[in-house]
Amino acid sequence: MNEWIRKGYIGNPAQLVTLRRVTVSEGRAKGTQIIEVKTASGLELDILPDAGLDIGQCRYKGLNMSWMSKNGYDSPAAISPYETEFVNTFPGGLLYTCGLRSAGPANRDGGEWHPLHGRYHSLQAEQVCAEIADDEIIVKGTIRETALFGHCLEVKRTIHIPAFGASVTVENTVTNQTPRDEEIMQIYHCNFGYPFLSEKARLTLPEERATIPRTEFAKTGLGGECAFDKPIDNEEERVFFQKMRKEFWARLENPDLGISMKISWSGGTLPILSQWRSMASGDYVLGLEPTNCYISGRHDERENGTLPVLKAWESIHNTVRIEFSEEK
Repeated sequence: MNEWIRKGYIGNPAQLVTLRRVTVSEGRAKGTQIIEVKTASGLELDILPDAGLDIGQCRYKGLNMSWMSKNGYDSPAAISPYETEFVNTFPGGLLYTCGLRSAGPANRDGGEWHPLHGRYHSLQAEQVCAEIADDEIIVKGTIRETALFGHCLEVKRTIHIPAFGASVTVENTVTNQTPRDEEIMQIYHCNFGYPFLSEKARLTLPEERATIPRTEFAKTGLGGECAFDKPIDNEEERVFFQKMRKEFWARLENPDLGISMKISWSGGTLPILSQWRSMASGDYVLGLEPTNCYISGRHDERENGTLPVLKAWESIHNTVRIEFSEEK
């Protein structure tokens, strides 16, 4: 950015890049903080410090890329970790992190209650810093999930956004800050919606993979998981687990818009891509979700022997990168 100032083209970085904090003043999200980011290449993001530094609405070249649920943004104070209250507060957004100790259905494990998709998104980040460093926007903070006499999991999250690019890279270091092993479940729930997602869109996945349908209804869609329909009234959702063998990426493109998106992630720590495909009217969404589990809830994953463990004092590093581009 300084180069453009030295050359005399601009006198203020805000002419090309937006990085500012705002507070919602009305509605369900009243009081919620948002870090607004706009790059010189047309990428716009809402980063949410009050929701674990997750990412809400996303636009590219003025077009919506992400999916927002009927709920929209909500204050974390309104999130109630009971039964299926999740469906009344889930906002969607470009990135909704699930975990850290359970993901999937609400369940009871060893006498402990775990809400649907865990508690992460209701945790407020602290030590939040947002800056423009040379030609990069950097937002970072710390998120902690803890319990008296119990777990203490700390997430150091750093988000990198090139000032002259159209990508966002989320890096997480998750540390078990106790002297005993702790099971962790994580989903990086990335959601795409209309107009980027439509019946014109196509999904491409690496050829070397195994596709596992989650339900009998999902099984009926095998072979068509990479194509999309127009909205269908009351259509049931389909979820597929994509087990990549060598390459860890997915590409979504919409030829009518001339825009494509590539998501890539650290396959060594997030070996499974959960593909959520809902063609339901009003709930029209494609979720591409790098994860370390099968999203069955902590109890069932334990019973199935698929519950990942983070050893005492151990750290794990996860990376998810989303890049948008124009097709010439």
